[in-house]
Amino acid sequence: MSGGETPRLDRHERLLRRLGFSPSTAEVTHAFLDAALPERGAVVVDAGCGHVSALRPFRARASEIVGVDIHAPGAPLPWLDRFVCADLCTDAGALPPGSLDVAFSSFAFEHLRDPDAALRTLARWLRPGGWLVLSTVNRSHPLVAAYCALPVRVAEPLQRLVKAAPTDAHPLVATHNTPRRLRAALRDAGFGEVEIRTTDHLARAWRRRVPTFVIGLAGDIAAHRFPARRSTIVVRARRGMEDGGAATEPAPTWAGSVAGPTGTGARAGGSIPESRAPLEEART
Repeated sequence: MSGGETPRLDRHERLLRRLGFSPSTAEVTHAFLDAALPERGAVVVDAGCGHVSALRPFRARASEIVGVDIHAPGAPLPWLDRFVCADLCTDAGALPPGSLDVAFSSFAFEHLRDPDAALRTLARWLRPGGWLVLSTVNRSHPLVAAYCALPVRVAEPLQRLVKAAPTDAHPLVATHNTPRRLRAALRDAGFGEVEIRTTDHLARAWRRRVPTFVIGLAGDIAAHRFPARRSTIVVRARRGMEDGGAATEPAPTWAGSVAGPTGTGARAGGSIPESRAPLEEART
């Protein structure tokens, strides 16, 4: 990054916060991971791992972080202990069942051809009571929906334009990418205690170029008043217990604070910066 780029990014972030676009996707994800991870000795998977990861600040709390993706990374990822080349949709045997405390996936779910199978795989890998933290795009946002409707020959160049690197550009499938569909899919895969938040993320994700930042900002402004239509979904959900006991659903809360997961190995807390924006508990 050149010396002149950082102040511009800082100005972008200050503008977004003045407009009320907080907490950010990164802040919600960090809080969910902080609450889900044990203080030490966690075994974690980064499913669909990329060249950056929200797990990096939690490296000291994990005894092992396993990266899983269909392609090996182009360069070693220093926060990973090992990498497994596997497809979440078809390779359920890539990791032992019940071997993980936390499964994390950042903006990979929307690329999966069989998201139901992928969620079943992650549930299989998690120990009973383990946590899934996942971020993905929201097809209820008009710009995301418009992109999904584009022909591949048009969509692929656009994706390369807004992505940080050409290797990050993958076909966008997004079959379950609305809050309601994702919640239902998680329940069907054996998850409970599903908590969903939606965030305004387009301007932050597209700020590398002025035209895309402006388009993203317009999209965030248009959807901000409608939480279920904001561009990004961040979810945490808990794998059911082996005895088949149903996990309870949390009551709708507000973004000023988040109650942390309870149970063996989970930390209380997981504070998210204060905001007046409601959680996505709107049923759309």
